Amino acid sequence: MNEKKENKKAIIYQLMPRWFTNCNDHCVKDGTLRQNGSGKFNDIDGKVLRSIKSLGATHMWYTGVIEHATATDYSRQGIIPCNPHVVKGKAGSPYAIRDYYDVCPDLAVKVKNRMAEFEALIARTHQAGLKAIIDFVPNHVAREYESDAKPAGTPDLGENDNPMMFFDPKNNFYYITGQEFAPAGVDLGRGADAYHEFPARATGNDCYTASPGRDDWYETVKLNYGVDPWNGSTHFDPVPPTWTRMLEILLFWAGKGVDGFRCDMAHMVPVAFWHWAIARVKAARPDIIFIAEIYDVGLYWSYIHEGGFDYLYDKVTLYDTLRGIMCDGWPASDLSRCWQTVEGIGDNMLNFLENHDEQRVASRQFLGDPWLAMPALVVSATISRCPFMLYAGQELGERADDAEGYSGHDGRTTIFDYWSVPALRRWHQGKPLPSERRLRAMYRKLLRLCNSEKTLACGQFFDLMYVNQHTLDTRRQYAYLRHCDGMMTLVVANFGDNDVDTAINIPQHALDCAHMQHGTYRLQDLLTGEVTSVTLSSDDTHIPVKIAPHSAILCKISALLT
Repeated sequence: MNEKKENKKAIIYQLMPRWFTNCNDHCVKDGTLRQNGSGKFNDIDGKVLRSIKSLGATHMWYTGVIEHATATDYSRQGIIPCNPHVVKGKAGSPYAIRDYYDVCPDLAVKVKNRMAEFEALIARTHQAGLKAIIDFVPNHVAREYESDAKPAGTPDLGENDNPMMFFDPKNNFYYITGQEFAPAGVDLGRGADAYHEFPARATGNDCYTASPGRDDWYETVKLNYGVDPWNGSTHFDPVPPTWTRMLEILLFWAGKGVDGFRCDMAHMVPVAFWHWAIARVKAARPDIIFIAEIYDVGLYWSYIHEGGFDYLYDKVTLYDTLRGIMCDGWPASDLSRCWQTVEGIGDNMLNFLENHDEQRVASRQFLGDPWLAMPALVVSATISRCPFMLYAGQELGERADDAEGYSGHDGRTTIFDYWSVPALRRWHQGKPLPSERRLRAMYRKLLRLCNSEKTLACGQFFDLMYVNQHTLDTRRQYAYLRHCDGMMTLVVANFGDNDVDTAINIPQHALDCAHMQHGTYRLQDLLTGEVTSVTLSSDDTHIPVKIAPHSAILCKISALLT
């Protein structure tokens, strides 16, 4: 991977073009496209991209690009309408793919020119010195999947299936034979407007019945990769048709110039497929990266070393632990367990505090105040060399106070509805609140440090908790070093409500690992810029620190003075 070879830490900025630049301040709940509007590819211009790059970003993750099922009627533009009874929200879920070979018409100024407008966005992204990531949704498709943009001679998904078989390795879908699709608690309409599916097909979240519930992914259909769900047997030889179709899709988008794929629910697709497909994509594009959304720690090693993924979501270890520390009284010392769990593959994790699935940090359902997340932000961004991801609006303290429509008042920014995000709207209009300016400046300072400081970009990690059991309140503070090339950066996070005034113990073993001799060194607080000095001695060194509540320090120790 180029990022590792260049000793560069990836900083990924996730945004949904649908709402990212939509500045309508009169959106109505459950509003239509005409009422609420939508951001466009063209709105993400060079100025916007340069602003995001100035935050320290290296990659853009454009969420919701590929055409998905929607309640908006584009029949006048030659797009077959979807039945709204199997669409969630007016805009529809970006993870219910309607056509793998097309882009969402909502995002185009001229619908018939939508692919060219997307290609221009990729070109602008590269011109701004950024790389572009899009979603690849391999596990499921929209109920009414039908591609009108696929290359000539490419069969559509399900076109050659035998619907009389629940499972056949040659089928793209699983069929609930002899039964009509009848989701519980979902209105499928009446008369000519009703949605009919016979035989029913299995639903995307591994629901192998004709009657998924409202909380199931009833708007999607599970894809068949050659695994019989009844007995777990695998049928990978000959290569299943679904494998071939998915590889063709990946190569199609790689040919459009995208630099990476965030692979939705990757652990619901067999690792054998990823091993087969990723190797073939990288043979054509060695620089392309694959990121797995994955929630099973037991699969981490295989999805990296066998599957070939570059990075995996670290949700169930680091994110969940940080949230537990901030909200549920977990001890800060639990963070040691996080790096121990992924030891040996830590560089392959992807850290974050927000994304489209999680609640906004500043929401009432999480912390209510984005500044309370500062220690977690510092830890997430600097604990390792792995990438860090932030979600558009996070850097402004977006609160997600709205109940937008299908997405209720849940502390998240909707992925199902046409909407505008207040904090982003103010930023685009040049009217941010003073608190939003201050928060963004802090994000900018920290994220730029992640690559300007070599210790943070590519340094090794050294946990200091084992020698600071009596120095720190291990329930509320956490300390570690990042070191390389005879330099080290001390990081101490304070999750507590009180000031910390103490001295951090740096053992001789840490100095040996960092290849640092005894003497007096320059000591710089990387967040404030304050410069002092510190003496590293043969006895355990103690570095005085003062840390405000819900804050953190990063102290760089370098340049031997005497």
